[in-house]
Amino acid sequence: MQQSVSAKFSDHDHHDHGHVDQGGLKVLGFWIFLVTDCLLFATFFAAFAVLRTHTNGGFTGKEFDVPGFVIETFILLISSFTSGLAVLALNRGNKKALIGWLIVTVLLGATFVGLEIHEFSSMAAEGATITKSAFLTSFFSLVGLHGLHVTFGIFWMTGLILQLFKKGITSVTKRKISIISLYWHFLDAVWIFIFTVVYLMGVM
Repeated sequence: MQQSVSAKFSDHDHHDHGHVDQGGLKVLGFWIFLVTDCLLFATFFAAFAVLRTHTNGGFTGKEFDVPGFVIETFILLISSFTSGLAVLALNRGNKKALIGWLIVTVLLGATFVGLEIHEFSSMAAEGATITKSAFLTSFFSLVGLHGLHVTFGIFWMTGLILQLFKKGITSVTKRKISIISLYWHFLDAVWIFIFTVVYLMGVM
């Protein structure tokens, strides 16, 4: 009898350890993804640095609509702030506030992507397409890569909002919200580099 009880507790402990390890592996997997993503962006930044003077006599960085990009930057910075407020609400166990701030973050992210698409469309209408020059190829590739990441983050965050409505705040949703918030801050940091290297240095 005692041996049976001991075996039961042993199996229970093993299950718990497996669960903890599984969550830890998921977090580790995200950090590995983030490191590889940093390397990916670094490669695109390097390509842009090399090709930024290869304009083929066409569109140059001095023709960028900097005020529009400032607005995009402002919106993304605010979305990073609201995602931080969502984490604070998560730590307080306030489900309603958590969902509310995540929805605001999603809307701001969607606005950012919308403005970026409008920017690309306006440039294309003026003849500044991705195939026009090596400079424009590197520009659209770098900025577009970031835009795709933001779009992915929007869908990811929307899925978590639906999960919160269904399951509420659990240990699993806590981990997922913390990870998506970190991912969003990462995209914000990358955009600051893009804004500085691509836009500000371009017009200078």
